Amino acid sequence: MPELPEVEVVRAGLERHVVGATITQVEVLHSRPVRRHPTGPTGFVAELRGRTITAAHRRGKYLWLPLDDGNAILGHLGMSGQLLVQPPEAPAERHLRVRFGLEGSDEGRELRFVDQRMFGGLAVSAGGAQLPPEIAHIARDPIDPEFDPEAFVRRVRRSSSGIKRLLLDQTVISGVGNIYADEALWRSRLHGERPGSRLTGPVLRELLGHVRDVLGDALAQGGTSFDALYVNVNGESGYFERSLNAYGREDEPCRRCGTPMRRAVFMNRSSYFCPVCQPAPRRAGPRARTDTPGV
Repeated sequence: MPELPEVEVVRAGLERHVVGATITQVEVLHSRPVRRHPTGPTGFVAELRGRTITAAHRRGKYLWLPLDDGNAILGHLGMSGQLLVQPPEAPAERHLRVRFGLEGSDEGRELRFVDQRMFGGLAVSAGGAQLPPEIAHIARDPIDPEFDPEAFVRRVRRSSSGIKRLLLDQTVISGVGNIYADEALWRSRLHGERPGSRLTGPVLRELLGHVRDVLGDALAQGGTSFDALYVNVNGESGYFERSLNAYGREDEPCRRCGTPMRRAVFMNRSSYFCPVCQPAPRRAGPRARTDTPGV
């Protein structure tokens, strides 16, 4: 699933190519991507035709395009969603689901929502131009200027959950997914099952610094593309997968100590770590006997 760097790359592309454009037509080719819109495909089309896109924003892994009527197009890429800016004469993509005709920004362009697996989706958020209420519960991300590092530290230290689970909790910190959590934990020498309550403030602040560095490095390289499903609005792949130190490197030597990297099942996905650099937390042993046999 696209994480913060990939979604931010798409947002920046939308800001360049569609802000200021007026939506002249909307064509919903499959109803599933607009399943969360209350009035279905017909209402989705009616509410967007003639509206002007005024900005392109992101909160965590969600995108939204504010409109001139105070509403917004709210989108999530899911596992395989793509938002592409294309000339109208370009052949339709195999998994094209929604097509927007635009005029007034890049003349003669279309915005296309392509989604092979159809876990992503689009909806009109009523009154959502500033912040769609549907995503108001999502925390700010660590590259947001208004992100509060100390609030993050306090929240983590109050929890007995493992630190990787907390990094993936979008109500604690948004935008971090499986790939970048593993990368930041590797840089921090932390095992993902270390309880948040057992980590000190300095350790968590160092971890947060590594999270920001990983996300920044990935952004600079256009995100991570393991296959053709993640691309920017121009259909180009990112290159950060070439710089990964942990994710996807099972049995390959750790780039720090040479120990073969391991993979573990975690929340129906995989975690990758170095068993030497990132030792697992000690498990509590059986409670000692306090009685005296025979007494």
